[in-house]
Amino acid sequence: MSPTVEDRVPVLVVGGSLVGLSASLFLGRLGVRHMLVEKHSDTSRHPRGRGNNVRTMELYRVAGAEQRIREAASVLADNHGILQTPSLTGEEQEWLFKEIDPGGGLARFSPAGWCLCSQNDLEPVLVRCAREHGGDLRFHTELLSFDQDREGVTAVVKNRDTGEHTTVHADYLIAADGPRSPARERLGIGQTGPGDLFHNVSITFRAPALAAAVGDRRFIACYLTNPEADGALLPVDNQEEWVFHAPWHPDRGETLEDFTDERCIDHIRRATGVPDMDVEITGKAPWHAAERVAERYSEGRVFLAGDSAHEMSPTGAFGSNTGIQDAHNLAWKLAAVVNGWAGPGLLDTYESERQPVARATSARASARSAEHSHPGYAAAPGAGGGRQSGVLTVALGYSYPRGAVAGADPELPVVPARMQLTGAPGTRAPHMWLRRAGVRLSTLDLYEQSLVLLTGPDGEGWRTAAARAAERWSLDLPAYSIGDRPEDDLAPDEGADWAEAHGTTPQGAVLVRPDGFVAWRAPGTAADLAGELDAALAKVLCRG
Repeated sequence: MSPTVEDRVPVLVVGGSLVGLSASLFLGRLGVRHMLVEKHSDTSRHPRGRGNNVRTMELYRVAGAEQRIREAASVLADNHGILQTPSLTGEEQEWLFKEIDPGGGLARFSPAGWCLCSQNDLEPVLVRCAREHGGDLRFHTELLSFDQDREGVTAVVKNRDTGEHTTVHADYLIAADGPRSPARERLGIGQTGPGDLFHNVSITFRAPALAAAVGDRRFIACYLTNPEADGALLPVDNQEEWVFHAPWHPDRGETLEDFTDERCIDHIRRATGVPDMDVEITGKAPWHAAERVAERYSEGRVFLAGDSAHEMSPTGAFGSNTGIQDAHNLAWKLAAVVNGWAGPGLLDTYESERQPVARATSARASARSAEHSHPGYAAAPGAGGGRQSGVLTVALGYSYPRGAVAGADPELPVVPARMQLTGAPGTRAPHMWLRRAGVRLSTLDLYEQSLVLLTGPDGEGWRTAAARAAERWSLDLPAYSIGDRPEDDLAPDEGADWAEAHGTTPQGAVLVRPDGFVAWRAPGTAADLAGELDAALAKVLCRG
C-alpha cells in the first residue's frame, strides 16, 4: 500500500516507553514540535523498571512532573532497601542496604530524592504531561521504514488500527525503540561489551496471604536464595499484588512454555517458604540482563537513546535512568539547533558525553549484580571486587570531560570514586537553596529553557557582558546575581556561600547549560569579559 498522508515535524520519536515518552516531555517543554510513534496500543501494563534515581527525579522536577509521579508512586513510598534471605519464614536474613538515603545526606546534593514508581504507573503520567506540552503521541503506530539525506529524515509509519500509511518528514529522528532496536540494525551500528549476563521471567501474581509472611519488612526487592527455588520478590501494593523474577536458563534448553502456571506457583511457594499459599498467576514477561553499548550513538540525523544505545543489568536501577538522561541531554541540544541558537555540531556532543557514561554505568551495574549475587547471575570469579563508586555517585556524580563544555579537565573521570559536585565544568551544577520574591527554589530550578549565567554581587561586569552577548548571539541568556543585597536577583540561605559552592570567587561567574551541567566557569573578573564569554559560548554552542 502506498503512503496516502504526509506530515512534517522537526523531530520524530520512535518508541513510546519510558525513554521515548520522556523525550517527548522534554522536547515539548522546550517548544519543539514533534511526533512520537509506538507500535503497542498502550503504555506498559507490567510493573517493572521501578527505581527512578535522584538525577532522573531532578529532571522530572524541572519539567513539572515530579509531584504527579510521586502521587502515582505513593503506595510504595515507604519501601526501602534490598533484603536477602533463604526464605521469608526463616530467621536468617541480611539487608544488603536498608535505606536508600540513610541519615538524609542526599539533601546536601539535591532538592529531589529517589522515587519507587513502576513503569506501568509512571508511563501514564508521562503521557499526560507530554500531551499537555503539545506532544503528538500516536500509539498502535509502527515505523515501517526510514531514509535520510542531508536535509532530513523521511519515515513511513502505519496506523495499526486503520492500516493508513503516513509519510513523516522530520529534521531528526530519535530511536528509542528498545534493545533489539530495528533502527539501530538498519543503520548497521554494532555493539560492544560482554553481552548477555542472565535471563529471568517476571511473574506477576496475586497472593493475599503473602503480606503476613513479609510482615513489616518494606523492601524494594527481596532476593530469595533457596538454591532449589531462588528468585527476586518485589511488592506491587504490599498487600495482594506481587512480582517474582524467576531465573530462566535458555542455554540449558528451557523455553518460556516451560514456565507453566503450576511450575511458577510451586517455585514461588518454595522460594518464599509458604508451602500452602494460594497463588494466582496474572502475567509473565521474559527479560534479559545484558551489558552492551552501541559503537555509535548516531548516524546522520538519527540518534539512539535508551536501550537502543545501551543495555545494563537491572541491579542499581541504572538502565532506564541512563536512558531518560540520554533523552534530556539530546532534547535540549535538538532544541538549540532547531531553534537556531546553536550550530549543528552541538549534536555531535551527544555521543561524546553520553556514550562514556553508559560504558561506565553498565560496568558498575554488572559489578553490583555480582556484589548482590543477583538470582540467576553466575558472575565470573572476582567480579564486583575492589573499590567501587557508590550508587549515588554513579547516578548523580557522572561528568562530561569532553563535549559541550569549555575548560573541562579532559582527565576528569566519567564516574569519580566519590561525589565531587563543586562547580567544575562538565559536572552537574551544585544545588543550593535560594529565595526569590519570598519563594524558595533550588539553583537547579533555574536551568531548563536556556543557558544561564550566575554571578555573585561583585559580578556586575559579567552580567553586562551576558546581556550584550545575548543580543549579539540572538539567544536567551538570563544572568542572575546571588547575594544578600536588595538589588540581587536571588538570595542564598543564611550562611551559604555561592562562590565557594561553585568553586569561584565573588567576582567570578558560572555558565550553566539547560540540563544543569556547568558549561564554563570564570574564577574572577577578566580584562576582556565580553571576549572571554564569547569564546565560551562559541565552544559550548559550536558556533564560529
